[in-house]
Amino acid sequence: MKYDVKDIKLADKGKLRIEWANQSMPVLNIIKKRFQKEKPLKGVRLTACLHVTTETASLMQTLKAGGAEVVLCASNPLSTQDDVAASLVKHDNIPTFAIKGEDGKTYYKHIMASLDIKPMMTMDDGADVVSVLHTKRKDLLPGVIGGTEETTTGVIRLRSMAATGVLRYPIVAVNDAQTKHFFDNRYGTGQSTIDGILRATNRLLAGSIFVVAGYGWCGRGLASRAKGMGANVVITEIDPLKALEAVMDGFQVMSMAEAAKIGDIFVTVTGDIKVIRKEHFQAMKDGAIICNTGHFNVEIDLETLAKMKRKKRQIREFVEEFTLPNGRRINVLGEGRLINLAAAEGHPSSVMDMSFANQALSAEFMLQNSASLENQVYGVPEEIDKEIARLKLDAMGVRIDKLTPEQKKYLASWEMGT
Repeated sequence: MKYDVKDIKLADKGKLRIEWANQSMPVLNIIKKRFQKEKPLKGVRLTACLHVTTETASLMQTLKAGGAEVVLCASNPLSTQDDVAASLVKHDNIPTFAIKGEDGKTYYKHIMASLDIKPMMTMDDGADVVSVLHTKRKDLLPGVIGGTEETTTGVIRLRSMAATGVLRYPIVAVNDAQTKHFFDNRYGTGQSTIDGILRATNRLLAGSIFVVAGYGWCGRGLASRAKGMGANVVITEIDPLKALEAVMDGFQVMSMAEAAKIGDIFVTVTGDIKVIRKEHFQAMKDGAIICNTGHFNVEIDLETLAKMKRKKRQIREFVEEFTLPNGRRINVLGEGRLINLAAAEGHPSSVMDMSFANQALSAEFMLQNSASLENQVYGVPEEIDKEIARLKLDAMGVRIDKLTPEQKKYLASWEMGT
């Protein structure tokens, strides 16, 4: 079996951490038991390009239990947990190509290696596999029946491909499932981003001015958690509706040009490029901390910052200090990559339980329906979304009401009125 991990001797440590994560993933475990019995993915070759974490390992085990032949590579150079990658190879016989801190050349070499399986399905976290298939490995496209996408950023890229008519196979946007973006994006990103910042800096959030760029679901969750820890939260936005919502939620809203002058900690979570750029660096106060929790490291204009600097040094693990000509220091966390995975462990497993349940069931749905689907981006079917929510509630011991026959009749009719 071919693989490329940092150190296979880390496998036993990774196995224990995967088992720990599994304990908080009841929905995925229920699906895994059914998959073991029914083998709905039997014979499917699947390339997964995801963050290589303990929770992802549980998903890989579930897909394999369902009969799929799975190969995994990293979706971000800094998000891999090396012991998990080693465990997947040694204990699960799943070819894995991922090393934390790998350079760009190795990153794409790993993606190419994961495609040697000649996949029938893809599972993406940022659409890099889809992009490579549509550019460098077009020869494999005829054999691909469909795929799934986990992130907001990836869905944006794929919808652009579909709109311009270049997408060659159907994709299910797992990101758009309510049991994904309401929970993973809001609660998962909110907590794990704070976790990454604190691990990297050990700074006190209470009393700080905490600037969140972007008030989507991830931004909402992050702002809420920062506020809960006593930070004075400032929101920057380009969407007037989201900006108004942030105001109504009790946050200060201003332009990044204004926020740059007062902020202590800045976090980008927009999915767009150069959200923090030259004019903002020039306005920041000494010691400002900048990080990103969007999928790609393009939200902070690091190339320009590197040109502006007088000197740069690694002052802490995951903290690079850029000193400008006027002596002011700007601290960049995690090389501008996903701070919750670069400096911490990513989302809690109980949240990823629902996200990866969506991935597993969407893969099954894609296999069953690929022949009737066009080369477009589809949402997760509502019945899958609701079933995952039901299973999660059952696992939590929560019971909810059901409509009575009279209530169902009332909702389905127009005659009764008031």
